[in-house]
Amino acid sequence: MAESRLPILAGPEYGNATKTYTNATAASIIAAAEILGLPWQREAEQAAEVFSSNLGRIFAQRSELEEFCRGAANIEIIGRGAAYGGAFMSALCIREMTGHRAAPHTGAGFRHGPNLDVDAAHVAIIFALGRTAELGIKLAAECNRRGGKVVLVSEQDREATDRLLPMRVDAVAEPWEGITSLLVPQALTLAMTERTGCRLPPRFEYGVMEQ
Repeated sequence: MAESRLPILAGPEYGNATKTYTNATAASIIAAAEILGLPWQREAEQAAEVFSSNLGRIFAQRSELEEFCRGAANIEIIGRGAAYGGAFMSALCIREMTGHRAAPHTGAGFRHGPNLDVDAAHVAIIFALGRTAELGIKLAAECNRRGGKVVLVSEQDREATDRLLPMRVDAVAEPWEGITSLLVPQALTLAMTERTGCRLPPRFEYGVMEQ
């Protein structure tokens, strides 16, 4: 129904893909920058470089990540700002690919909701990125105090404990963390499917592909 349309070149999905999300997110950031008269080329190039350079390192840690999360009754993914989009997409990927329960939350939505039920059966993946990083770090400490386990995705190297698994993602300009935040949950999704198999129905069971 839009008068002006911007193709995002995602193509058909034959499995669980993030290209529809990443292309639409990048296009939205660029369009917003153009509307506001802000430069975006250098920040976009940096985000692409960070995504590429961090991918191999993070995916190499996927077995450790899966083992840390193994046995969780719930995986809650928490993001603030642009990273909330990453939380939403990540929860969708985990549920669709593995059949394991995962749910996205804003920081406030989690703190005043599921956080009240956190116990040793919970794993929270918390994006502590950008200007709201300190709020994510505080929330991680609170989850740990309640007995829950936390995968803390932040821009610094941190010390691991039996209930805290730090994962570093290099800093990008706001709001590009909406894309780079996908890296850790995607690595977890791959490791879970490698261990237990993929729950996504085979392509031929989808019926007619609708674009």
